[in-house]
Amino acid sequence: MAARALLVALGAALGLFASAGKMKIVEEPNTFGLNNPFLPQTNRLQPKMSPSAVSGPAHLFRLAGKCFSFVESTYKYEFCPFHNVTQHEQTFRWNAYSGILGIWHEWEIDNNTFVGMWMREGDSCETKSRQTKVHLVCGKSNKLAYVSEPSTCVYSLTFETPLVCHPHSLLVYPTLTEALQRKWDEAEQLLYDELITDQGYKKILKEIFEEAGLLKATEENEVEKQSKKRTPEFETVEKCSKEYKQLSEEIKNLRVLLGQHGIAYKGNSAGNTSVEYVSHQLATAVASVLTGSKDDEHLHGNTGIWNYTL
Repeated sequence: MAARALLVALGAALGLFASAGKMKIVEEPNTFGLNNPFLPQTNRLQPKMSPSAVSGPAHLFRLAGKCFSFVESTYKYEFCPFHNVTQHEQTFRWNAYSGILGIWHEWEIDNNTFVGMWMREGDSCETKSRQTKVHLVCGKSNKLAYVSEPSTCVYSLTFETPLVCHPHSLLVYPTLTEALQRKWDEAEQLLYDELITDQGYKKILKEIFEEAGLLKATEENEVEKQSKKRTPEFETVEKCSKEYKQLSEEIKNLRVLLGQHGIAYKGNSAGNTSVEYVSHQLATAVASVLTGSKDDEHLHGNTGIWNYTL
């Protein structure tokens, strides 16, 4: 009886092995990483804003809706033109990183040429957002060729494409409407006739590019502008001449005031005769007179803000 039971058990085991050989192996999807579609939506990539509208050279519009990958070390980068740039860590760690390095925002333009695509407002990085500049270069095929991080949380991508191999493929002027082209032509003529300054010309171009949807004012750019030292801006030659005349008259009056107090003004030995410098030096001298600190050889004192009557 024991021998018979052993034979029955052995036969059942052989049957199992036989059926196992006919089993179909199904690959289960990888459930690791924050960008996994099987995880709750709250754990997946969450963009801060929607991409800007597609703009620029019309022949590049065919890249919209496509994505191109580049793998370096354990990271996979994906560039989706006119959409975003993402980074995905290729490991099986439970908290593998997947993030947005920038969302399509605007073009960078220099000398009538599109020189790069800016992807901004990516994932938070310390006190700012990640951003990426994409350089378009001539290549035999469309591919993401190089990725670097020149500064913390600011990335640089090189995208090769045959769409930019023609020498005129990245010119800005041909992409504008006829109305904006006429506005540009008028600005060129005003600059040629010296009716506007170079600074005024650049301001007009910026307005044209913004109207065309090629540039967008960002909060970061506004903060940078506010933090920079303010300097006089003269958009036209007429305004520049008027301001110069007013400052020259002020200098003349200050020198008269010094003469009335028996003080001879001495310019600097370096030969700095700019209106701004001379006006400052004369104001310092006048302040010395008003405060009673007079030195025949040298004039000293911190002027601060003075109201004086000539």
